[in-house]
This record gives sequence, C-alpha cells and structure tokens, in this order.
Amino acid sequence: MNWAVIIPLLLFIILIFIIGFWANRSIRLSKKDFMQEYFLGGRELGGFILAMTMMATYGSASSFIGGPGVAYTEGLAWVLLAMTQVVTGYFVLTVLGKKFAIKAREYKAVTLTDYLRTRYQSHVVALLAAVSIIIFLFSAMAAQWVGGARLIETVTGIPYTSALFIFAASVLIYVIIGGFRAVALTDAVQGSVMFVGTLILLIATVIAGGGVEEIMQGLTRENPNLITPFGADLTLTPAYVSSFWILVGVAVVGLPQVTLRAMSYKSSKAMHRAIIIGTVVVGFVMLNMHLIGVFARPILPGIEVGDKVMPLIALEVLPGWVAGLVLAAPMAAIMSTVDSLLLLVSSAFVKDIYVTYLKPDASERQVKGMSFGVTAVLGIFVFLMALQPPDLLIWLNLFAFGGLEATFIWPVVLGLYWQKGNKYGAISSMLTGILSYVIVDQFFNQPLGVHSVVLPVLFSFIVYVLVSAGTTQNYTTPVTNPTR
Repeated sequence: MNWAVIIPLLLFIILIFIIGFWANRSIRLSKKDFMQEYFLGGRELGGFILAMTMMATYGSASSFIGGPGVAYTEGLAWVLLAMTQVVTGYFVLTVLGKKFAIKAREYKAVTLTDYLRTRYQSHVVALLAAVSIIIFLFSAMAAQWVGGARLIETVTGIPYTSALFIFAASVLIYVIIGGFRAVALTDAVQGSVMFVGTLILLIATVIAGGGVEEIMQGLTRENPNLITPFGADLTLTPAYVSSFWILVGVAVVGLPQVTLRAMSYKSSKAMHRAIIIGTVVVGFVMLNMHLIGVFARPILPGIEVGDKVMPLIALEVLPGWVAGLVLAAPMAAIMSTVDSLLLLVSSAFVKDIYVTYLKPDASERQVKGMSFGVTAVLGIFVFLMALQPPDLLIWLNLFAFGGLEATFIWPVVLGLYWQKGNKYGAISSMLTGILSYVIVDQFFNQPLGVHSVVLPVLFSFIVYVLVSAGTTQNYTTPVTNPTR
C-alpha cells in the first residue's frame, strides 16, 4: 500500500469528520426547527458557500472520474461537450432567482416536494415528486458510490468491495450526524480542493506528456479523430453535442438537489456573488478535468476501464504525497454529491412521506431518530446496489439526471412564472416526462440524432401547457404544509 498517497487522503477524510461533528453541535444548539436546520442549514448560506456547494454537488463522480474516462476514449470532442456545463450555476440561480427562495419561505418548504405540494395544492403531485426522487436518485447515488470505491481501490490496491465499504462508512458518518450544514460546509472545503487539485494535475500531466504540442501529435498519430469535434469513431454528431446542453445545462434547473440550494441562501447579495463565483469555478474545473482525461491517453495508453484514468494518471505524474492531495479532489467531488443526494432522498422519506402523511403529530425526537435512521438505511441499500458496478459510471449518472429533469423542469419553472399552471398540468407533465424518458432512453436511443432527454422535456412542456390551459383548479381549500 502506498502510504505516501493514502495518508493525505486520510487527513482529508478526518477534516470532513471534524466539520460533521461541528455541524452536529450547531444542530443541537440551534433554536430553529429541526428539519429546517437539518435539511436546509437554516437557510443561511453565504455567496461563497452557495457557489461551492452547487459546484461540488453538480460536479460529481461523473465529472471527476467518469467524464475524464470518456474524454480519454473519445478525445477533445468530449471536452467540447463537457463545456456546455459552464453556465449551469448561472442559469439555475438566474431562472429560479429570488422568486423561488421567497416562495419557498412563504410556503415554509423544506424540500422541493414541499414547494410543489403547496404551489399546486395537490398530494398527488407531492407523492409523484417524492417517488421520482427516490427512484432516480438511487441510480445517481449508486454511481457516486462506485466512483468513490474505484478511486480507493486504485490508490490502495485493496479489493473493490472493501474499498466500497470504507467509502460508504466515511460518507454515512458525517452526513448522518451533521445534516445539510455539514454537507454545505464540507462542500466549500471540497470545492476548493477540486479547484486546486485540478490545476496541479493539469500542469503535471502536460509536463509529463512533453507539452501540449507533443501530446497533440501523439493523439494524432494514434487516431486523428481524437482531436476533432466528433469523437474517436465520429459518433458525436453536431445535433447530439448541441442537444447535450439540454441535459447538462438548461434542464439542470429541474434537478431536486440543485433547486434545494436555490432555496437555502440567506440574501440576494449571496445569490449574486454565488452566480459569479460558481460560473468561474465550474468553467475552470470542467474544462481542465476533461482535458486531463484526453492528455492522459499518450502518457498511459491502453487503459481499459475509463473510470480508473484519473487516479492512474495522478499516481503516474505526481510524487506520492502530492498525488494523495490531488486525489482528494475527485474524492471530494464524489463525497459532496453523495452526501447531497443521500440527504435529499432521506428528506423525501422523512419530510414528504413520514411526517406529512404517516405521522403528522410526530415529536421532534421521533423526527430526529427517523432522519438519522433513514439516512443510514438508504446508505446500506445503495452500498448493495454498487456491488456490481458498470464499466463507465457516467452513463448511470446521466440516466438519473435525465429522468429527474424530464419529471421536474416544467412543474418547477412554469409553476413559478405561469399562474395558470395547475395540478392537472403538473401531474400530466410529470407522468409524461417519466414514461417518455424511460421509453426513449431504452428503445429509441438518440432519436433524430439528439440526446434522449430532449424529446421527453419537449413532450412534458407541451402536455403541461395544454392540460393546464384546458382545465381549471379550485384553490379555495389549499393543502396545508406542515411547518415541522
């Protein structure tokens, strides 16, 4: 075992634990409602932490492990495709903006399902939202678990199953005890580590490859298509690359883990600062992390499992202790996404189902116990799912993203800006989005040459508008939203 690499990683994990215990102390001492504090951090995020937690949550194992792995296989075309993600933070906070945060506070919404239930005054909408979050985010969480385990496996040489257990235990401990505040604070640390680690590894990779010109010549000699916008096998068409922006750019506004951040900041000033910081950081990290994947190909040819490219290139071009520090970046990306998704699915069970429908009179002690217990059980189930991983986890992650976006984008966005939007339109749109996405993804891959998410998003939009315009809803007896 390479202890020079392992020790910096262990120190990083210890730091995350310390933050988790500190956040747990804040929860215990806070006089605010437990669920507001545990699932939203008391709505007190500043600009820097908001930007970092959005970037760290969105920049996941698919960005730091799977993305560079695909870039290694496809070449510079995947770098171009990945850059469609630059505007994500800007777009989300601009579209949702202050109005979403104000409405969430007005509705006393702790989760996206809370918001949708109160906006549409419908339990059916709320239950559809909660079930969709649970189903699709299980896939997304499994992808992150796999990424963390593969990183530990590659660095330490221990078996995959043991690495998976270590990673799962590490994440579960600090999420269970610290809640959203621990997640947001660790995201700030992890986002900073990602930024610095990406820069160090890019410089080291370029030097090891003999400079950018030499790397490009090596790629050209192997396969000239690696430096074109169309991929190694010329399969990335302009239509597909352009439509990918829907998946990783525009429709991200419908991802529950992202919208949750848009209701947790403390002021307009914090939101505006987060837009600037987030756009710069996401652009820097996404560009350079995927470039590293491409540049690694002439240095380490013949890697069969793309998800191992990042840890292998770090171990190849950096001294052991520096590699350990740099590999904390993908570890940070994975942990920060896992903790957010874990907390989101936990809140869907606890707040959206248990407290709202099964036991509205639950005491705060019961809610705390349920929150901790559900988070732990969810972690165990995802661990079991991740025991048989796919070769490239990015596809599992993107499948979950597409499903969530097709389900939520229009009930969230049009529900915010179009008063005529009603529960019938929302229900129809969500069902259309879910069913059409699964059918298109499984049976009509890349219809008309575009990504599988494009048509379901279009279909769900048309259905939302037509059904809402053709029906009316009586708002005289609103569904009350539990404040605890």
